[in-house]
Amino acid sequence: MDPTTYAVIAAAVLIGSVVQSAVGLGVGLVAAPVTALLEPALMPGALLMVAALMPCMTLVFDHHDIDWRGLLWSLPARVPGTLVGVWVVTALSARELGIAIGVVVLLAVAVTWHAVTVPVNRATLSAAGFASGITGTATSIGGPPIAIVYQHRPAREIRTTMAVYFLVGASLSLAALLVTGDLTRDQAVASATLVPFLALGAGLGALARRSIPARIVRPAVLLVSSASALVLLVKSLAG
Repeated sequence: MDPTTYAVIAAAVLIGSVVQSAVGLGVGLVAAPVTALLEPALMPGALLMVAALMPCMTLVFDHHDIDWRGLLWSLPARVPGTLVGVWVVTALSARELGIAIGVVVLLAVAVTWHAVTVPVNRATLSAAGFASGITGTATSIGGPPIAIVYQHRPAREIRTTMAVYFLVGASLSLAALLVTGDLTRDQAVASATLVPFLALGAGLGALARRSIPARIVRPAVLLVSSASALVLLVKSLAG
């Protein structure tokens, strides 16, 4: 990567990790469209590695109120979704993957913006886990389906439950991509260089959630995500 590209991607990871530390998700929504736009060869592996590291930082400091019962339904459903996601990565070109990422982000923003009320039960958790397996593996954006189910739960429960889900789910996706040869050395190196920005964002996010209301953070991240996804989608459609 040239320095400018790296700086923009690093800034996206920093902003995304601030948001995720504060409200429970954000790294994929913010950084995936930017990375796919500027350096598509890094997708989805580099962002999935970042997504696997972020929850470790969350759980070190906050590991209470985890909904283990819900995870027992959502995580097993992620396995078949992961297999479908691997097939998508193998089948799509870089241009088609860019279109897919743009569409996934915009759909996630639209559903989340309207605050659709979804009951938390076995069926919705399993469906969310399956959908998240597909989108998380193919585009590194696996948070929205789970976040939509949990959005009306207490903030700490959302953050910690999603952290466990992200850790296990991203690990499953990375293992599957490694087996199929779709996880590259360049993606691993890029992910390692982004860790300091991830750590800084996690620290800033922990401070932010004490002083900045989630009602302000949420629309801000949705607007940023929409803008980057629209640019990516237009560029990918133009070829």
